[in-house]
Amino acid sequence: MLKTGKKIFYVLWGFLLLYVLYCYLKNPEILSANYIKSFISSYKGHILTVYIIISLVRGFFLIPSTPFVIAGALLFPDNLLLVLLISMAGIMLSATALYYFSDILGFSEYLEKKYPSKVKKWENKLQSSRATFLVLGWSFFPLVPTDIICYVAGIVKMPYKYMFLGVFLGELILTSFYIYSGTTVNL
Repeated sequence: MLKTGKKIFYVLWGFLLLYVLYCYLKNPEILSANYIKSFISSYKGHILTVYIIISLVRGFFLIPSTPFVIAGALLFPDNLLLVLLISMAGIMLSATALYYFSDILGFSEYLEKKYPSKVKKWENKLQSSRATFLVLGWSFFPLVPTDIICYVAGIVKMPYKYMFLGVFLGELILTSFYIYSGTTVNL
């Protein structure tokens, strides 16, 4: 029964990811901050609710948070702290889900069989006393997806609190920069 449920989940998740990819390929503008801002603005009476839902759900589709963070800053320029809190909640929800789903989805077994030396190398790095700083640096660097380090941390069983702290601090710095500089940039 569990294997059937897992297969159904894979198929549904795969279809949703393919649909999001298709929409993006058809119209790459859908991930721009202005498009997201106009989409959310179209829900006049429920702008904040829609923004919260999208910010919390986007991580499950492996969509980067950056355009949503900037769109939030543009939508709510008088409430940037709220945008920061919502953005961080979405980022940390995504990080936690990827950390815990790494085993549930079964990719860890595949990677351990296919790349045992690389998995061992990352396990050594993420089990060290400086692992939180590695995760922090990875999360802060805007050109690499934070999702990858969360997933790898889950695979190698890095202590959750260290992964969480590293992602939180790195993303807090980066997201704060996006929010407070995003309001001054005309996109």
